[in-house]
Amino acid sequence: MGLLTKLFGTRSEREIKKLQPTVDKILALEEEYKALSEDQLKGKTPLFKERLAQGETLDDILPEAFAAIREAAWRVLGMRPYPVQLIGGIVLHQGRIAEMKTGEGKTLVAILPCYLNALTGRGVHVVTVNDYLAKRDSEWMGKVYRYMGLSIGLVIPGMKAPERRIAYAADITYCTNNELGFDYLRDNMAIYQTELVQRGHAFAIVDEVDSILIDEARTPLIISGKGEDSSKLYEMADYFVSTLRKMVFAKTDEKEIQDDYDCDYIVDEKARSVSLTASGIAKAEKYFGVENLADAENATLSHHINQAMKARGIMKKDIDYVVKDGQIIIVDEFTGRLMYGRRYNEGLHQAIEAKERVDVAGESRTLATITFQNFFRLYDKLSGMTGTALTEEEEFGSIYMLDVVEIPTNKPIARADHPDVVYKTEMG
Repeated sequence: MGLLTKLFGTRSEREIKKLQPTVDKILALEEEYKALSEDQLKGKTPLFKERLAQGETLDDILPEAFAAIREAAWRVLGMRPYPVQLIGGIVLHQGRIAEMKTGEGKTLVAILPCYLNALTGRGVHVVTVNDYLAKRDSEWMGKVYRYMGLSIGLVIPGMKAPERRIAYAADITYCTNNELGFDYLRDNMAIYQTELVQRGHAFAIVDEVDSILIDEARTPLIISGKGEDSSKLYEMADYFVSTLRKMVFAKTDEKEIQDDYDCDYIVDEKARSVSLTASGIAKAEKYFGVENLADAENATLSHHINQAMKARGIMKKDIDYVVKDGQIIIVDEFTGRLMYGRRYNEGLHQAIEAKERVDVAGESRTLATITFQNFFRLYDKLSGMTGTALTEEEEFGSIYMLDVVEIPTNKPIARADHPDVVYKTEMG
């Protein structure tokens, strides 16, 4: 394989070679677009829209559209995308993932496919991992889009439905993955069409795509409503579990778990699961006065005990959650931010409240839910950019039908990147 790579280049190098003629066309237009007056350059946007309406495709107008927004970026921001950034822009437009090293200007690269695809009038979503980046990029790059006559929207926490509707109606909308997903769920719960805020899912560019589409792929977004109040049972279950003896395993394959261990329940930290042993079941049946905990009529009791064991055995204070102002606040495992207003589902949040001796809120029931993986597959065209995507290339291909193209740096890398070092123990 090493010899074949030397002879024919890597797959990314071969893909870039195919894109080079298009890049050359864009670069050839540079002097022509430099010579345009301000009105002439701004007039390109309605001209491109008219050509699309007459039957031309986005690929047909790509070289000219990229040349136009490239010149606009220079006039507004003093930045003109380099040839390698043009390659990244084409890759994103094609619905692929561009892997670009940190510092290579991914934010600027995104304006190229954003401008081109916004010309269709169907809307473009630029998805970031937090609201700071969404706000920063929309303000920074928004100057270029507005210069070229396009509208910009920003969706961040705290916005009302009318504001969100206006933001999604814009040609290009910057938002976070969480806000985007929850707005989709709320739209699916709407009774009247006038209550909808989103207008479809045509094209999305996902920043830090490996974090959102791989690391957080199975994270469920949940909108819940009020359910039955069983706070007393949560408190009883927590008190009961606090009297039990537990055994913690860090690895499921470390040893076979048997019921004759000197403990009442097992905590498997790797699988994040808990289970009562035979002695634990016997104690539960005696404490709650039931004949057989496994009976269907005792399913609710069994569930509450199970959640109490998870709260005490798996969920760790100041790591998974914090106690603040008499409330349990979830800590985002990826960003470390406090997730106000979010609650664990299936009664786990109530079990933690009972454990920490704060007021146990009424139980909620799931009204709408979706994972990021399923949500982003709704888009007609999906692309992404990150500094590390090749390591997850197989997952991107099998789950999202996305291939990864490694974009070369504008200048040779002076830094020496050493291979990863893995130690067997903490002491090394």
